Amino acid sequence: MVLFKDSKTPLVSKGTSLMVQPGLFDLDNRLESLSRLGDPLLTLNKTIPWNTFRPTLTKALKKFRKNNAGRKPFDSILMFKILILQSLYNLSDDQTEYQIKDRLSFTRFLDLQLEETIPDAKTLWTFRDTLSQKGAIEKLFNKFNRFLDAEGFIARQGQIIDASIVPVPIQRNTKKENESVKQGEVPTAWKDKPDKLRQKDTDARWTKKNGKSYFGYKNHINTDRKHKLIRNYEVSDASVHDSKMFDSVLDPDNTGKQVWADSAYRSSASDEELKRRNLKNEIHYKGYRNRPLSKAKLRVNKKRSKVRARVEQVFGFQQNSLGGKLVRSIGILRAKAKIGMMNLAYNIKRYAYLQRLNEA
Repeated sequence: MVLFKDSKTPLVSKGTSLMVQPGLFDLDNRLESLSRLGDPLLTLNKTIPWNTFRPTLTKALKKFRKNNAGRKPFDSILMFKILILQSLYNLSDDQTEYQIKDRLSFTRFLDLQLEETIPDAKTLWTFRDTLSQKGAIEKLFNKFNRFLDAEGFIARQGQIIDASIVPVPIQRNTKKENESVKQGEVPTAWKDKPDKLRQKDTDARWTKKNGKSYFGYKNHINTDRKHKLIRNYEVSDASVHDSKMFDSVLDPDNTGKQVWADSAYRSSASDEELKRRNLKNEIHYKGYRNRPLSKAKLRVNKKRSKVRARVEQVFGFQQNSLGGKLVRSIGILRAKAKIGMMNLAYNIKRYAYLQRLNEA
C-alpha cells in the first residue's frame, strides 16, 4: 500500500510503520549538505594526488596468478585510502568496515557508490599485512615525502627529534611468563596452546615515564622546524631509550644546521655524531644529582623548549585529532605498519592544511 505525505513524497507502508521512499535527488542533496557543513574528507580527497602511491602499491602487491579465475581484487588505491581513513580516526578493522557502510562522507571519500561491494574487515587486514610483510609502508611514507619536496615543502630551518609511547592492550601474564618474554623466550605454558600464543604480543615491552608504567612501543620521529612535517621515523619497543634511535632519525636533507631534542638525547655519543655531521647542537642541557644546571643553561633550555614544542604538537595532534595512538595489532612488524600509517596520515593531513594556508 502506498500513502502520501504530500503531493510529492510517497510513503511506503511496511506493517505498522511508515518509511519515506527516497527521491531521485535525495542522496545528492545530502552530499551537498555535507559539503556546505565543511566535510574535511572532501578537501583531503581533492588535495592529495592518490595515484602517486600506485606504483609502490602495485610493486608490493604483485603476485603470480596462474589464471584470472576468482573474484577480481579491489583497487589498490581504494584499499590504501581505507587504511588512511582507519589511521585518521584510529578505527579497528571491524569498525572501519562498519563506518564505511554507515557514513556517506566515507563512501564519497572512497569514490564508492552505495550499491558497490565494500571490502570487509578480513580483506583490509590481509591488505595491510601484505604491505607490512613487504616493507611497503615505509616506502609509501618516503614516496609522499619526495612529493612534499617536489611541491616546495622541503625540510627547512633545522630538525626536532622526539619519541612518544604508543600503547597496546596490556597482556595479562604471570610474573614468570613476563620474565620469559623479556629473555626472548616463549613461555612453556604457551607452546602447546597456539591459539593463546597468537593473542600474545611478545615484542611489546614495559617502560616508565613520569612515574607511570606503559606497555607497548615507541614512535621516534624527526620533524622539520619550518613545516612541522615528519621527515623520518623509527619504531621500537617501549623499553628502548630515546637516544638509541637518535642517529637513525637524523635527516641529512634538512637545509638548516640546528638539531633540537630534550635532555634524554644529551650524551657524548650524540654530541660527537652532530659534530661529525657538522650540525649545531641544540639539545637540552641535563642536570645531575648534586650538579644542578646553572641559571645560564636553564635560560638556554627555556629558549630551546619554545622550538622543541613543535614536535610535541605533532604528538598532540596524533593523540587528540587522529583518535589516539593505541595500536591493536600484535607484534612489532604489524605495530610498525600501524605507526607508519599514523605518521603518513599525519603528513597527509598536515600537507592539506599547509596548502589551504598557501591558497588563503
